[in-house]
Amino acid sequence: MKKLIISAFCVVSTLAYSQWNLPAASPRQTVEQQFSMAKITVDYGRPGVKGRKIFGELVPFGKVWRAGANSSTKITFAQSIDFGGKVVSAGTYGLFIIPQEKEWKVILNKDSQQWGAYEYDEKKNVADVTVPVQKSCEKQEYFEIALQPVDDNAIALVLKWDFTKVVVPLKTGNPETAAKIVDKLKEIKQIEKDAAAKK
Repeated sequence: MKKLIISAFCVVSTLAYSQWNLPAASPRQTVEQQFSMAKITVDYGRPGVKGRKIFGELVPFGKVWRAGANSSTKITFAQSIDFGGKVVSAGTYGLFIIPQEKEWKVILNKDSQQWGAYEYDEKKNVADVTVPVQKSCEKQEYFEIALQPVDDNAIALVLKWDFTKVVVPLKTGNPETAAKIVDKLKEIKQIEKDAAAKK
């Protein structure tokens, strides 16, 4: 009987522990933000500083970086976007960066399925924009990508790690068309509201 109880305890303990995972070195995160008529979604790995010197050493200047850890960072636009003055069609893109000490080139690439940036091909670049580096007073331990709405037709893609921050401005790809669609959607919503009120 004693052996049976011990065996049962071992089985229960094993099942309980099998549901636990070790903390990920670079946890994966997905951020999503409603923008204009649709959404922007970013899927990326979040490496930590962990006492290392990041830019200029771990992430060398002048070389393409995956904008995160592990598999390449993916950004999905559910509607067309103005990225650095170029209108980019709705779709999923690889987000890559070529960091320099004072500015970063932020790149959208057709290949969003590779591991890291080992097979990065600049011929597949769709658009890029160069933005200034800002120094932050507060340390960002884990790399972070945020989407911060500015107004109905503008949103900021914010990247932060260690004491470095960059902001990439994004705009609605075709604001006139988007405005017309929004007006029509408002009309439809009003018709639905009026119809519901008459019931």
